[in-house]
Amino acid sequence: MTVAEFRAALGSRPGLGLRFRLPTGSLSPAHAHLTEVARVEKRFVDCGGTVRTQVSARLQVWSADDTEHRVGCAKALAILGRGESLLGSDQLPLEVEMDFPLLTAFPVLGSAVEDGALVFLLGATKADCLAPEACLPPTACRPGSGCC
Repeated sequence: MTVAEFRAALGSRPGLGLRFRLPTGSLSPAHAHLTEVARVEKRFVDCGGTVRTQVSARLQVWSADDTEHRVGCAKALAILGRGESLLGSDQLPLEVEMDFPLLTAFPVLGSAVEDGALVFLLGATKADCLAPEACLPPTACRPGSGCC
């Protein structure tokens, strides 16, 4: 999901609460705070020597002891608006960062309305080799090749 898609979903349901569904199926607490809007740029070299850049927008969600606190869609839209100029583009892919139990970033896959809240569905990311031609011998069995 992009920042623009996230903004449109929030704007279409301003009166609803805001929750996030983790890849395990559990929901973020209703009292979670939206604490940051960030542009995250990662420049790196893969194991094959190719220099790459990844850019995304990231929201940080934090749960405190203040269980009466609520950030609904309208407030989340206002918080997102404060970070628009920092993001530089509303077409950036969106991630949500939260404790799981360690600080983890999740891609946002979509949304659904559940029990009076707009719930954003978070996906899992996995490490992968970006240059398999440099790391795996030509005779190695590769996933999807039918030899495994």
